[in-house]
Amino acid sequence: MTATGDLGQARAAAGAAPTVPRPGPAPAPRRAPGPAWDAEPRTLTSAYERCRRLHRRHGRTYYLATLLLPAWKRRHVHALYGFTRYADEIVDDLGSDLGRAEQADALRAWGARFFAGLRGAPCDDPVLPAVLHTVRAFDLDVGDFEKFLGSMATDLVRDEYATYDDLLGYMEGSAAVIGTMMTPILEASDPRRARGHARQLGLAFQITNFVRDVAEDMDRGRVYLPMEDLDRFGVRRADLAGGVVTPAVRDLLAFEVERARAHYRAAGPGIELLVPSSRPCIRTAFALYGGILDEVERAGYQVLRGRVRVPRRRRLAVAGRNWAAARRAAVAERRVSVPAPGARTG
Repeated sequence: MTATGDLGQARAAAGAAPTVPRPGPAPAPRRAPGPAWDAEPRTLTSAYERCRRLHRRHGRTYYLATLLLPAWKRRHVHALYGFTRYADEIVDDLGSDLGRAEQADALRAWGARFFAGLRGAPCDDPVLPAVLHTVRAFDLDVGDFEKFLGSMATDLVRDEYATYDDLLGYMEGSAAVIGTMMTPILEASDPRRARGHARQLGLAFQITNFVRDVAEDMDRGRVYLPMEDLDRFGVRRADLAGGVVTPAVRDLLAFEVERARAHYRAAGPGIELLVPSSRPCIRTAFALYGGILDEVERAGYQVLRGRVRVPRRRRLAVAGRNWAAARRAAVAERRVSVPAPGARTG
């Protein structure tokens, strides 16, 4: 579950994430199925558009926030979302008729095509050309993509985590590296410090998802809340499937909500390290994702029967409050002069 190469053999018995060695020769390119793909344009623009549509369809809260970014940044954020969502769908689609082994093969093939594309191999894929273009444009760390795919592979072999440290190992790939990937796109005055805060924001978003999606994850046979936390509050896995928020379940979820908020607090100072044109987007995402926790509390922690959402009017209000700042920053970035060639400066 997300946030966002050859995955090797999962080391589930040892409690570690699967190794992710770089793939060897690329497999033959594989097209998306169906006549629609055959008739569609296969250009960089169309790949970016598919990523944008994936983002709009599946990540409505963050998609709304990205509308406050300059257009040139926005498409790169969509590309990263497209990559993570596509991989996430391979392992998490409840409607899929693929078995675990087939899902693992599909994820491995997806990663192999991505890494082969980075080496210059032709890429006949619906979304990967946009991802490859973004990786090259910002010289993104390929190791972050390996870690992400490793965590996605873990979802196919592991259904719970004994301790929070164990869960952090999983979230290193599923969430923290997403912040690292995003930092160059958003631009920062101090990239090293900004990366640390961005990683914290990735963790905050991920734990928010874990709290909100307890019921959905149970449908997939997974529990992301650490077993040591369930034990601490006297909660069994079966209690999370019962649909009833007992006092013990309520205390457990309240604990996880506060854990997520601690990560939000650690992430907050990083917003001011971003250039002004990126701050409104992240402020909006910060407020709306944090607002999910408020809604969980308001619902009496009832996340066992369905997903809690931030009301649409609140989402629009938060984005609206940041819209003016986004516009001012966009205008300010265009107030530039163009000195004549050879003219002295200073």
